[in-house]
Amino acid sequence: MVNGIRVLVADDQELVREGIASLLGLQPGIDVVGTARDGAEAVEAAPSADVILMDVRMPGMDGVAATAEVRRRTPSCGVVMLTTFDDDEYVVQALRAGASGYLLKNLPAAELAAAVRLAHSGVTQLDSAVARRLAAALPGPGSLTPRETDVLRLIAAGATNKEIASRLYVSEGTVKNHISRILQRLNLRDRTQAALYAKDQGLL
Repeated sequence: MVNGIRVLVADDQELVREGIASLLGLQPGIDVVGTARDGAEAVEAAPSADVILMDVRMPGMDGVAATAEVRRRTPSCGVVMLTTFDDDEYVVQALRAGASGYLLKNLPAAELAAAVRLAHSGVTQLDSAVARRLAAALPGPGSLTPRETDVLRLIAAGATNKEIASRLYVSEGTVKNHISRILQRLNLRDRTQAALYAKDQGLL
């Protein structure tokens, strides 16, 4: 019986795939509901999962294309990329495709489980050691008001619209308006890119 966060592990290397699935399955609150050998299998299995741990490089449909397709077909399913430091460009593309962040494959099981829980709650996952390089692919500084900067800082900290509204003593509607203006002024696509930008600008 599935009671925890439903996780799907997608990786073309069987040893890696099964190893991650086995270790993650032992963590409290995590239920590994399946594995996928490539992006196409991950897309098909997405409706059965809450979060997919997606390898970036896979034959056939790679992790980037699969992420975009999962987000289009099953928007309720979050995608977190599994990568290594030399995959920066792939990760940038994946974030733009809708991934909620990325993790390193050598992450300890407990930290991986914690990251899955955060991803499930909508918090963007960005490894600080690589974030600066990734942010180089995003647009340069734009002109934000002090209040918009406050909102951007809270987005990067993983706060929800409701939490931001509470912290800044404004309505959720006002927060949404601020976020829309932030994305427009900085030419960013979504909250994930906004979080990357904020981290690069040292707002945390």
